Amino acid sequence: MVRLLVIDDHDVVRQGLVSALGAHGFTLIETAATIKQARAKIAAFNPQAVIVDLNLPDGSGFEVVQWVRKCAPDAAIIILSLNEPSQYVSIARSSGANAYLSKSQSIEEIVTTLNFALMNPRSFTSTLNTRHDHTVVLTPREVDVLHLMAKGASNSEISANLYISTSTVKTHISSILRKFDCGNRSTAIMKAREKGLLL
Repeated sequence: MVRLLVIDDHDVVRQGLVSALGAHGFTLIETAATIKQARAKIAAFNPQAVIVDLNLPDGSGFEVVQWVRKCAPDAAIIILSLNEPSQYVSIARSSGANAYLSKSQSIEEIVTTLNFALMNPRSFTSTLNTRHDHTVVLTPREVDVLHLMAKGASNSEISANLYISTSTVKTHISSILRKFDCGNRSTAIMKAREKGLLL
């Protein structure tokens, strides 16, 4: 069980994340609304993963990131914020966060990013375009489809392997192509390899 701390000053956001993440298997979850509360929870709860908003009543979420990183070097730290200017991405990376995501992301994308950060504690992911980098975040099912695409599987073969309909396969492939900003499978596979999503 992963110990997860959610830090956000809005009750609705905290409760929504706890409920949604709980449905994805994260059941050991504590919450905090301020930096002061977060520090107390971190000391007592020793979380393995932290999701933090940038705008907190008593300071910036970046302060939490830096403090957590000193206390728990291998913790997965996800910044989840309404602020989307690209300069925040570089600050998030330099402060020690594993990811900078917009609150507009789906819960599946948040879970995928969180799991990736837990497995790769030195990684950094952002769903925002920056001048130098754009990281693609796929849902778990899209990852499954992508790997089968890379093996040359047809839509019907992917359907049989994953026990989903061919129309669902087409929907996933369309989403993958959109996220990689390309028009065909071969380009998507090439870009996925460039980004380390495929061997």
